Amino acid sequence: MQALRKRQGNDFQTSTQYSKPVPKEKVSSKQRLQFHFDLWLCLTLQNWILDFGRPIVMIVLPLEWFPLNKPSAGDYFHMAYNVITPFLMLKLIERSPTALPRSAVYLCIITFVMGASIHLVGDSINHRLILSGYQLHLSVRENPIIKDLKPSSLIDSFELLYYYDEQLGHLMWYIPFFIILFLYFTGCFTKVKEQKKIPISGWLLLGPSALYYWYLVTEGQIFELFLLTFFAMVAMVIQQQWKGLSPDSNGLFLFYTFSVTTALVVLWVVYLWNDPVLRKKYPGVIYVPEPWSYYTLHVKDSH
Repeated sequence: MQALRKRQGNDFQTSTQYSKPVPKEKVSSKQRLQFHFDLWLCLTLQNWILDFGRPIVMIVLPLEWFPLNKPSAGDYFHMAYNVITPFLMLKLIERSPTALPRSAVYLCIITFVMGASIHLVGDSINHRLILSGYQLHLSVRENPIIKDLKPSSLIDSFELLYYYDEQLGHLMWYIPFFIILFLYFTGCFTKVKEQKKIPISGWLLLGPSALYYWYLVTEGQIFELFLLTFFAMVAMVIQQQWKGLSPDSNGLFLFYTFSVTTALVVLWVVYLWNDPVLRKKYPGVIYVPEPWSYYTLHVKDSH
């Protein structure tokens, strides 16, 4: 009798073993190994629309629709960017084939949101200054609408605003952004030959993605940070090759994007190398002019 019960128990365990559903981890692992076209497409579109398109929509839309004492259309674009981008970055980390340090990822996301929010306020006020005659190719103290302010201590306040907008905000925004991309890249290595091919959809996205990062690096004045990240990626590729590993399709997409971006930045610098006005605003060894400074200096007045 006891032997019969034991055999029935074994039969029950065997049947449940074959009938239980496939774990979610095994299902999602297949998705992690594929090219993440949906995420790369969403990142590219929202970067072009919400970040690059932000100052353009503020110029195109009538000023009467958005009074200067209210948020502009660009401010709403920035708010959407501050929500959508961290979400997409978290989804990208979830798709990583290898487990990444969660504490580092969460800390980077929190810092990213804080930095982007600081930039939101500074950039919003900066846009209103532009509508009042502020010249982006000039320093704060050299601008006609600011240099004669009374009392003169007000100029210090505008320089503080510029610091929050163009320096502190950018650093707290972009440093965690590139750290997350690099952390994701460290998990994109494989020995499987079939996983090392970028699909056609990826090649189609590579151009727009690289062009956006050119804008991000030049307008954000973060060429040193970008170059450091790119060199870290190159070092990671060399290190992993010693182990017989190579970047998968997602890693190759990110690596090629950064490579094309570097080439575009070099071409941009060479094109404006002898510009005396921009040279004065961007002194120092590393000379990378901002596109919008070029626009206010050479394009805006010609139309």
